[in-house]
Amino acid sequence: MKILVAVKRVVDYNVKVRVKSDGTGVDIGNVKMSMNPFDEIAVEAAVRLKEAGIATEVIAVSCGPAQAQETLRTALAIGADRGILVQSDDELQPLAVAKLLHAVVKQESPSLVIVGKQAIDDDSNQTGQMLAALADMPQATFASTLVIADGEATVAREVDGGLETVAVKLPAVITTDLRLNEPRYVTLPSIMKAKKKPLDTLTPATLGVDVAPRLATVKVAEPAARAAGIKVPDVATLVAKLKQEAKVI
Repeated sequence: MKILVAVKRVVDYNVKVRVKSDGTGVDIGNVKMSMNPFDEIAVEAAVRLKEAGIATEVIAVSCGPAQAQETLRTALAIGADRGILVQSDDELQPLAVAKLLHAVVKQESPSLVIVGKQAIDDDSNQTGQMLAALADMPQATFASTLVIADGEATVAREVDGGLETVAVKLPAVITTDLRLNEPRYVTLPSIMKAKKKPLDTLTPATLGVDVAPRLATVKVAEPAARAAGIKVPDVATLVAKLKQEAKVI
């Protein structure tokens, strides 16, 4: 069984992002970049399936600039067998990424596609669902457990009322939640081995995909600063302020 895993290069989750002075976006100059944490969980899930003898090959795919090769090398160091970079310096919105991944899926014909449920930069939570629709595959989102057996993927997903378990026929698209696993620490020998693994580069043009943006960002602004709190002498004053000033009761 072949597994395709999508990974995205994003600003590292430890970095405090800064909004550009002109409000057109986030300043990523000289900022540490890394693999999207949800995608790292997806790679770990795929590699564990291979180690269990369920999968035969794990392919990591990324769409973005040439620097995304570093993200793919990290996926290879975790245990993916080869990487594919769809190189583009244009803005890639979720629909464009889903179309590019669909083109790669048609080339590779994987039995399972695993992606992170969302990216921590835009939090769109759309790419996996759009890919499933384009590829006409069943989908199971927000997976907190994943079991592959008898041509089916059984997924437990957290919902408001508890846990929901769904089973989908393969090939299918799975999106991963935080509780699915804890990604392994990438060792130096694994990083060195990853440098020797194959990494192919494609372009949207070679895949025949139009990646023109469908949405326009009007403005990006930082959240409003939180107002300083005050102390009140007694409960009666607190209740009065909640009624008259905050108007929450």
